[in-house]
Amino acid sequence: MKDPADRFTALYDRHYRNVLGYALLRAGQDAAEDVASETFLVAWRRLGDLPDAPLPWLLGVARNLLHKQYDSGRRRQALADRIAAATTADDLAGPDVAQGVVDRAAVRAALTALGERDIEVIVLATWYDLAPRDAARVIGCSATAFTVRLHRARKRLARALRTPPAAPARTALIQERAR
Repeated sequence: MKDPADRFTALYDRHYRNVLGYALLRAGQDAAEDVASETFLVAWRRLGDLPDAPLPWLLGVARNLLHKQYDSGRRRQALADRIAAATTADDLAGPDVAQGVVDRAAVRAALTALGERDIEVIVLATWYDLAPRDAARVIGCSATAFTVRLHRARKRLARALRTPPAAPARTALIQERAR
C-alpha cells in the first residue's frame, strides 16, 4: 500500500479495538477513548516511522499517553488540594463588597498622601514589575539608589496606610453647613 491514507485506514481498522481495550483496562471510558484517538493521531504523524508489526508500538504510545494523563490528573488534584487547604469559610461566602470599597478608599488616600517620586518608584516596581536595574534606568539612577528609594517609599506608604484617613471633603462640607 503506497497511499498513506489507505495505509493509515488499514492500520486503524486493524488495531483500534486493541488500543482502546488496552486503554480501557487502565482508564475510564472517556479517557480511554481520548487515549486511543491520540494514539492514532501520533501514528498518523509518524506513519513513515511505524515498524512492520505496529501493534506493540501503538500500545507503547497508548501507555505513554496514559502515564501523561495520570500525571496531569495527579498534578490537578494536588493543586485542588492546596487550594482547598488555603480556602477559608470566608472565601466561600464571597467577597465583602463594602470592605473592598473601604480598603480601596484607604489605599487611594494613602497613595495621594505620597509624593510623586514615591508613587513613581512603587508603580515601576509593582505595576510594571520591573527589576531594580531596569526601573533605575527609567528614572535615571543606579539600581542601588532605586532600591533605597523603593524601600523608603514603601515605608511611607505603610505609615500612610496605618494613619486614619482625614474626613472626606463632603463630610467636612456637610459639617460646615450644619453650623
